[in-house]
Amino acid sequence: MSIDTEIRVEEAYSRLAAQADLAARVGAAAQLILAVYDDFYSQLCEYPHRAQRAFEAMDPHASIRISKERLGLYSRYIAEHGPKILAAFPGLAVDSGVWEALDRLIVAMIVDRYDADIAFSFAHSIRRNIGQGLWRPVAYSFPPPSKLRALSMASVHRRLKVRGRIDTDLLCAALQVPNFSVPFRDLEGDARKIRDRVEQLLGAPPGASAAQALDVIEAGFFRDRSAFIVGRWLLADDSMVPCVIALLNGPQGIYADAVLHRVSDIHDLFSSALANFHVTTRLYYQTCVFLFSLMPRRPFGHQYSTIGFNHVGKVAILNEIADQVRRGHRLQRSPGIAGTVALGFTFDECAYHLKVIRDQPTSSYKWGAFPGVAKVCDKYRVVHEINRAGSMLDNVMYFNLRLDRDMFDPALLDELCGQAAGSVQTDQDGVYLRTLIVQLKIVPLPVFLETADDTAARAVMISLGHCIRNNAATNIFNKDLDPRNYGVGRYGRVFLFDYDAVEKLTDVKIRTNTDREPGEEAVPDWVFEDGVIFLPEELEHGMQLKSIYARRCFREENADLLGVEYWQEVQQKLLRGEVPALRVYPDSARL
Repeated sequence: MSIDTEIRVEEAYSRLAAQADLAARVGAAAQLILAVYDDFYSQLCEYPHRAQRAFEAMDPHASIRISKERLGLYSRYIAEHGPKILAAFPGLAVDSGVWEALDRLIVAMIVDRYDADIAFSFAHSIRRNIGQGLWRPVAYSFPPPSKLRALSMASVHRRLKVRGRIDTDLLCAALQVPNFSVPFRDLEGDARKIRDRVEQLLGAPPGASAAQALDVIEAGFFRDRSAFIVGRWLLADDSMVPCVIALLNGPQGIYADAVLHRVSDIHDLFSSALANFHVTTRLYYQTCVFLFSLMPRRPFGHQYSTIGFNHVGKVAILNEIADQVRRGHRLQRSPGIAGTVALGFTFDECAYHLKVIRDQPTSSYKWGAFPGVAKVCDKYRVVHEINRAGSMLDNVMYFNLRLDRDMFDPALLDELCGQAAGSVQTDQDGVYLRTLIVQLKIVPLPVFLETADDTAARAVMISLGHCIRNNAATNIFNKDLDPRNYGVGRYGRVFLFDYDAVEKLTDVKIRTNTDREPGEEAVPDWVFEDGVIFLPEELEHGMQLKSIYARRCFREENADLLGVEYWQEVQQKLLRGEVPALRVYPDSARL
């Protein structure tokens, strides 16, 4: 909190405490919630600039810390101020009419704000926190934008005209958009390299250009050790080619490392399986519209989450699902074998897979005593709040949610109420969910392999190895190696998506039987150890891949994963606090 905002919040609490009349208390409560929100939002908007400073200082530890703090900021404010607001105004917990009056006041106060959707979501999260013990679900929604708010939708990008051939001045201008406080190692040299690469990619004739202009978002995109310039080339035929320039920083200065132009590479870079980007602009809506122009097959709701506006994304995702339901679809149980711990549901046209956690796992559960729904949900939350290293799907989590009953197939509702009664309740019109987990839909690995040719099977086994290594690099170990816990994305990348059996890798005991003599009958010492034991030589067998060819490919391409040396080395690096570099774009894109 800054001193100014701290004073404003404390003054708002004092005003609420001083009011005796109900109408005055409602007005004071609305002002208090917005004062708390304003303090939250000012801090939220400062994180991208902190991330830029971490990049400029070559401080990856600070970058990781900033990402973690930002993800937890919203929940921290709600958890801190929900109980305090309730203590100051106990009537909020017992009278829904008070909240309706409060909602109307808040909407009137924020209607013209650019960030009205976030402010409204924040107020509803406060309401959800106050009513959580009563289980009174609150809609995830936005107020309609006002005309004045619509006029605030200024352009987020700058258009740099190409005059004749793409020149280095244009590219130098693009590279300096983030306004770095440290110099480039060789700005002109980088501009020439980028120009030569782009002209090669666009296939322009000598001395000419296929491009008419370069649109560049007027912001830096920061994550981990990297910064990115995000743009698009506009061609003479009105088509568009993405242009994302990856920057690194070193002792001699900032330098361009890669140029990405393929849609698949842009998808991977902006994947929700990676940590959020920090973007140094407050124009989050226009930024997402621009990103959607680069990745039109990526659901719009996930564009928000990619740049750290998760709660706007949550509402957008629900709106997307509801729009598809209105076109005649209903949520049904996911095809294939039912999950041991989670009940999954979706429909064919839906871009998302929805989950609730069973009250008790099925009989195939193999991890001893079930820790309970809250503990499992906590594992999903932990994965949401870390850098998922490009290999774990993000979890969009909803709490105390109400959905229309018409969205559900009756057979699915019967199963949900029977298997997850602690999390799901219904009435005549609505379905109430204590916790709902939503992920992007991908193809389960066993299903993908059923129809994959040899080339595709080998490629996906290579990607599976990268997935396991990336998980390890972020201190995540999946002790349930069942291939059904992994899936294949639109562009062939493998992701882990089931988290009820994940553990910290540093808590796992790496052991082996390869040092035993043939015929040795004594029981190995590790059998008597407590905790999670992992024998790397059993990794291939543990995956239970039905395809003999896929198993062979996995063994050939990932031999390092089958030995204790790899796993012990990663554990040692994690314990030393080392930050592993992640591969987020292909070598072919590097300059």
